[in-house]
Amino acid sequence: MADVMRETGASAGLLYLVPPGDRLLWLALLSGVSWQIAAPWARASLAASTPVTDAIRGRRPIWLDSQEEVARRYPQLGLVLPYDFTLAAAPFVSGTKVWGGIALLWPVGHPPRLTSHRREAVTACCRRTAQVLEQAAAQGDPLLPPGEPRYLPAPLKGTDPAQAMAALGFTERLPMGCCALDLDGRLTFINSAGADLVGADADSLAGRRPWEALPWLHASVGEESYRAAVLTRRPTSFTAVRAPDRPLLFQLYPDDSGISVHITPAPGRPDTAQAPPSGEAVGSMGLYHLTHLAAALAEAATIHDVTDVVAGQIVPAFGPQGLVLMLAEEGRLHIIGHRGYSTEFLDRFDGMPLTSRTPAAHARVTGEPVFFPSYADFQRAYPDAPRHETRNAWAFLPLFVSGRGIGSLALSYDRPRPFHPAERALLASLAGLIAQALDRARLYDAQYALAHTLQISLLPPALPRVPGLDVVARYQSAGHGMEIGGDFYDLINGPTATTAAIGDVQGHNTAAAALMGQVRTAVHAHATAGTSPGDLLARTNHLLTDLDAGLFTSCLIAQLDLTHQRVRLATAGHPPPLLRHPDGHAEVLSLPPGLLLGIDPDAAYPTTGVALPPGAVLVLYTDGLVEVPGLDIDDTTDALARYLAQSPVQDLDRLADRLIRHAERSARHHDDIALLLIRPSR
Repeated sequence: MADVMRETGASAGLLYLVPPGDRLLWLALLSGVSWQIAAPWARASLAASTPVTDAIRGRRPIWLDSQEEVARRYPQLGLVLPYDFTLAAAPFVSGTKVWGGIALLWPVGHPPRLTSHRREAVTACCRRTAQVLEQAAAQGDPLLPPGEPRYLPAPLKGTDPAQAMAALGFTERLPMGCCALDLDGRLTFINSAGADLVGADADSLAGRRPWEALPWLHASVGEESYRAAVLTRRPTSFTAVRAPDRPLLFQLYPDDSGISVHITPAPGRPDTAQAPPSGEAVGSMGLYHLTHLAAALAEAATIHDVTDVVAGQIVPAFGPQGLVLMLAEEGRLHIIGHRGYSTEFLDRFDGMPLTSRTPAAHARVTGEPVFFPSYADFQRAYPDAPRHETRNAWAFLPLFVSGRGIGSLALSYDRPRPFHPAERALLASLAGLIAQALDRARLYDAQYALAHTLQISLLPPALPRVPGLDVVARYQSAGHGMEIGGDFYDLINGPTATTAAIGDVQGHNTAAAALMGQVRTAVHAHATAGTSPGDLLARTNHLLTDLDAGLFTSCLIAQLDLTHQRVRLATAGHPPPLLRHPDGHAEVLSLPPGLLLGIDPDAAYPTTGVALPPGAVLVLYTDGLVEVPGLDIDDTTDALARYLAQSPVQDLDRLADRLIRHAERSARHHDDIALLLIRPSR
């Protein structure tokens, strides 16, 4: 990490790991930015859309050369970090295994393209890291991410004692204020003039963030200016009023080791507002985390997605050590996600009645949040409630949408916590965002279940068993919500021959699904009558042109002659089948082209015969398996054939799963996938 940052001139870096068997990306090492800034990105689902997860799924580096491109490609990132910086993300890959990835940031002055030297430095870092992770796993001691990422500080500069004393004397003689912050925003030094200007002694400020130590500096502009300076490595400034009426100008000058701050009296009054008199306003870091969570929840579609976002972000970003997310169903609270607790501890609470005397049920029923600043407060209210041994403060928040209670959120803390009014307001906003996201997700899940049921009902419930033939089918949807694909497959064991069919109706809606059912019925009827593949397509085409549905259909028919070890094929604009021969080599079968069904009622569909000996595998599929935006489909089909040749074929079920995973790893799963594997028995 240190090498790649030094060689590329990166100002910040985040290194992620994927623990074995986990679907989450964990931040393990960071440099150049504080943990507070990085916390919202401490964990991410591998299915999420972030630069690092996209680099991991695509197994290729990603380069974002401007704030505009960041906002365009990753609106959530652009919303939360609206600063000028450039970013590169790259995966750690060895063989077929992806171990994690790295993100590097540069100030906006960095060249808009990675030079070959810097690109090679990133590639070398990823290669070496993958080797280390692979070796550790092979030795039975995999490197796992820590609970909180390790921080890699910048190299120390100018550590000569005489120079340090001279610098100290220089700053003490200056009439203006000078102070230094580390990259976490904590004050490491302030001269006497600076302490006088801000009205505090140096010892009381040491190791604290100025906007937390000085109530009058609690306005969000100070914290926002610090964050902008860290991420852009550009000078920033702001003005704040020290009560009662003394405006001060703060000028921030950042580099890789920290921030130098120049403090001087400012003429006139600033435009920025002072903090509320109570001094308990929520800092911009809290709003920063809340904004990030809101953006992440906006992209979460299912209840599972929402649970992952909530459990993965609230604990690192908002400070609790424990979290329990509960949904109310049929008069009970069911736990759908948690952090910081064992499953055994939570089992006693899962499914608790809403009538039970518990703080979670009370919050859900009454709609009122419940806060316990200490264990004594909790014990007085609920003397019989079990307590996790390390918890000493709790917040139980109702999840309400449009006046309807849908669940509860419980947060727990290791240390007593006063829960000032500003923090209570922040947590209430947090619960409101989560409730809205869960309500949307429940509707989505219900719609998806309905669409999935309809989709499955239009496909064959099971394929017929044919002596001498092994057949495996897969269907994988890429649709969302009520989107229903038109992909279909079938196997018809007729009196004279066995016919396999696969096709794809244009569109992703109920009209496409309805037409798919009609096409499959027509194909099934003609195949049962023993019609040849070309004639079968011609007759189905007549039906579709008569229906005039306005949708076109691709289809491929394979009629199997097991006695003579041959297959007869005809296509209507469908992707070509693949054939893996018994000796292991695979080819893309070139068939005479035919028009899509539903265009020309007089279209002809030639039939082609191909040898299909025992042990060969015929692969029929829809274009979701090979279509990649921006790539030629012939190239991706050839790549699939090469992958088929290298894959073991003894178990067709495992082979089908491997082909689907190959499409997902290649970032191909933008469309539905139907797949049929056919192998004559030896």
